[in-house]
Amino acid sequence: MSLSDWLATLGVTLLLLAFALNIAKKLNTTSKVYLLLNVLGAGLAGISSYMIGFWPFVVLETVWVIASLIPLLKK
Repeated sequence: MSLSDWLATLGVTLLLLAFALNIAKKLNTTSKVYLLLNVLGAGLAGISSYMIGFWPFVVLETVWVIASLIPLLKK
């Protein structure tokens, strides 16, 4: 696997972990851990998308990072 594949896999894993923990009621969407998992996961997925030139996902993941980072920084 290429570096972009590894970054995407790790990023998506972190995003899915946050989602699964929220669905299982282990993490609240306003918790620092949940927001941090989203920032890191979306950031890695965004970097991977940039590396392969897939711009729609670069935009999506950038917005996801910003949307998660704002409440995280307010804490």
